Amino acid sequence: MVKNETGGRSDSGMEHFGYKESLDRSIGAFGSFAAGVSYISILTGTFQLFFFGFSTAGPAYLWSWPLVLVGQLAVALCFMELAAKYPIAGSVYNWSKQLGSRIVGWSSGWLMLTASIVSLSAVVLALQLNLPRLWSGFQVIGDGSGTYDFATNAVILGTVLIVFTTVVNALGVRLMAMINSAGVFIELIAACLIAIILALNIKRGPEVFFSTNGYGAGNSGGFLGAFLVASLASGYVMYGFDTASSLGEETLEPRRTAPRSILRAILASFVIGGAILVFAVMSAPDLHDPMIGSSSGGLQYIVEQVMWGPVGKVFLACIVVAVTVCALAVHTAAIRLTFAMARDNALPFGEKLARVHPKTQTPIVPAVVIGMIAALILVVNIGQPKVFTVLTSIAVIMIYLAYLMVTGPLLMKRLQGQWPPADLKAGGYFTMGKWGMLVNIVAVLWGVGMALNLAWPRESIYGAPWYNTWGAFVYIAVILGAGLLWYAVKGRHHIGTLASHAVTTRTDSPQANLGRNGEVGVSVPPR
Repeated sequence: MVKNETGGRSDSGMEHFGYKESLDRSIGAFGSFAAGVSYISILTGTFQLFFFGFSTAGPAYLWSWPLVLVGQLAVALCFMELAAKYPIAGSVYNWSKQLGSRIVGWSSGWLMLTASIVSLSAVVLALQLNLPRLWSGFQVIGDGSGTYDFATNAVILGTVLIVFTTVVNALGVRLMAMINSAGVFIELIAACLIAIILALNIKRGPEVFFSTNGYGAGNSGGFLGAFLVASLASGYVMYGFDTASSLGEETLEPRRTAPRSILRAILASFVIGGAILVFAVMSAPDLHDPMIGSSSGGLQYIVEQVMWGPVGKVFLACIVVAVTVCALAVHTAAIRLTFAMARDNALPFGEKLARVHPKTQTPIVPAVVIGMIAALILVVNIGQPKVFTVLTSIAVIMIYLAYLMVTGPLLMKRLQGQWPPADLKAGGYFTMGKWGMLVNIVAVLWGVGMALNLAWPRESIYGAPWYNTWGAFVYIAVILGAGLLWYAVKGRHHIGTLASHAVTTRTDSPQANLGRNGEVGVSVPPR
């Protein structure tokens, strides 16, 4: 328990894990909400992926937007209950550890961590889609017509952004929250204005969404097959809302604030993002224009056509702001996950990665390490853009799998009558009550279905070589296999809360056990 500024007591949930307070608890309600919104990033995701969905299934692909909301909202509701009980850094890792077992927790954390680092690399590449449109001087390499001009320039711009997010995160969570909140405020205002301006310029009615418009014709799966592929564009956007709970150790009144932030983040992103997508299709001058379905055109192209020059430029600048705070949020979430795992000595060099700077009260080493790895991954995009596409797609699959490692064990707890805990109801914290079982089942079924859809071997998405076509299975097997090898050989013998982060050695509690070398063991003993 920690005292708040009024002298009252605020249940942080830390006592359940036996960790001492070491991070700066200064994030308010809007900052928590902004963390979730900026990771989802309405403008980044919709503007980066609209062309893919539209070129695959046409305007009707937008029906995947509410479909994804239903599935992800079920996941979010489960996460809200967990955030009310355990608002702690590295939320997904710690939740799955509590609900399942040590190996389940470690596996989910490892998948989430590697996926987050690759996601950071993917997000920063979005600068290339926007900055050169604002000013040709941002095309540092060539004029964009060369074979590698576009990809190489994207790496340079992306690396600069990674350096920025690294520095901001190293300087402390207060600065990060301030920049992130300001950026999200700008993004929300800009997104609403874009939707309104597009709505004022509509040229066709909603009937355009109720026709296949010839898409999928000639394919073995027909429009359904095309729609399932196109739905990836929506599935790639609407995740990351758990960032609000991952910053729980730095949030004021986290057991009440984090659940609300999760819900508000996903609903705001759905409503505003959906409005932009719908009105963009309805206002586009010519839906048969090939530029709309091109990676060099897409949603940006529609905005530039509908809005006269200066206004379009202003909104492109707002998209750059959105990309920046999205990258900042992804980097921040990855740092907190690294810190959480390192604090349990569940990563190599755990003591160094878990060290919190006494002045900034933030883990600086993870910020630098993650930034360096993400920048190195960017280099792959220069000579092997298809491989990079495969890696970024697989990163999203790994995040869905990590989520499944939370909702699955949570469902098992419900079936065993062990959830929700009595203290959630007694404390007045969020709980789904009688709807919990049904929502949890939907969350699990959704997670399995979406993971299969994302991973399904499609040459049109992943490329011709078999190791790319089957990339989801090949690369995830390699990444998870390498991690499990380290875990089996070394990790499982040393995992346990580092003495430097433990409050006490609570040998009398079933939630804690004594590890090797004087460390306090993790909450759940290994199988």
